[in-house]
Amino acid sequence: MVTTTQNTDGPMPPPSERRRLRESRSLTKAQVAARVGVSRSTIRAWESGRRVPHGREGEAYARLLRTLAAPAAAGETTTAEPAPEGPPVAAAAPAPSPIAVPAPTGGTTPVAAAPLTPAQAFDALYAFCAPALVRQTYLLTGRRELARESVERAFQLAWQRWPELARDRDPGGWVRAVAYDCALSPWHRFRPRYRHPEPPPADPADRALLNTLLTLPPSYRRTLVLYDGVGLDLPETAAETEASTPAAASRLTHARDAVAARLPELADPAKLHHRLLEVASKERLGAGRPMVIRTGCERRNVFWTRAAIAFTVTIVGATTLTLRTAPTHYEAPIAPAQAVQGVPAAGVMGPLSREEQALRAKLRAAARGPERLAPEPG
Repeated sequence: MVTTTQNTDGPMPPPSERRRLRESRSLTKAQVAARVGVSRSTIRAWESGRRVPHGREGEAYARLLRTLAAPAAAGETTTAEPAPEGPPVAAAAPAPSPIAVPAPTGGTTPVAAAPLTPAQAFDALYAFCAPALVRQTYLLTGRRELARESVERAFQLAWQRWPELARDRDPGGWVRAVAYDCALSPWHRFRPRYRHPEPPPADPADRALLNTLLTLPPSYRRTLVLYDGVGLDLPETAAETEASTPAAASRLTHARDAVAARLPELADPAKLHHRLLEVASKERLGAGRPMVIRTGCERRNVFWTRAAIAFTVTIVGATTLTLRTAPTHYEAPIAPAQAVQGVPAAGVMGPLSREEQALRAKLRAAARGPERLAPEPG
């Protein structure tokens, strides 16, 4: 497979270097695609080596890569382009690790980017991903409060594992998968606050689309939102839903057919994508502040740690008390007294009968030995 192409300005870096340059400047595929004038899938194909950049778009892409690769010694500093206010169901882009922002410079002297603290890096990821995740989760559940709660719970778990998650290639994808799992958990039906449906959208068209989504099986609904709402490709959708690529394609086909059967005007995937964006953007959905998420996670950890310590102390105390008060040897219990029934009454002593006298004489005759001495009266 050809991985490089030639242009008038020099060779283009290999696919792995293209992705590294983009991530080194904290740019998403959508931002690079907007600069070059191509689609997000084209940037993904160029970075994976499946396609070779060519034409005007290839030249613009090569110039952008050279700008990203320009060394700091040349006197030019490239700062990360801020994430635009994208669609509410936009994919949660992976955050580079370690996350760094450029420090303010004075004059023309370049200053090295100062790495963020763990809390600042977490807050940056939360500010970038949380708003879109809440809207995506709303499409999965149809519940506003459950969507916010699921996203906040996912970020609390992310903060607990932040040292390892900060080095992940796609921390936003990890948080998205956890938020979807929390939102689609079947245990929510047993919670009193979620037994009754929430008020539907005011627009009848939005209400019809949301009701159609909620009639789909959870796996079909999740696949449809990831592919047609978030914009992931089929292999990424299959990996996030823990299914094979053919299985994900089958789920997507059945989900689209079910939507088209009830809403024929959304048979076109492009129109379906646009309508998903509209339904999510019309709802006023927001997540809490990142500091609240971090402190809530820390308070939860402190609570469960103290609960575990208290439970352990209780078990140790109960065991110690049992060992101190338990007997050192076994004593058989004394059975309660009971009256004995059926014993014959004792006979009254009286004169011997002839048979008893004969038996006594016989026993005396059989006895051997000196005669018993008997005292004589004086």
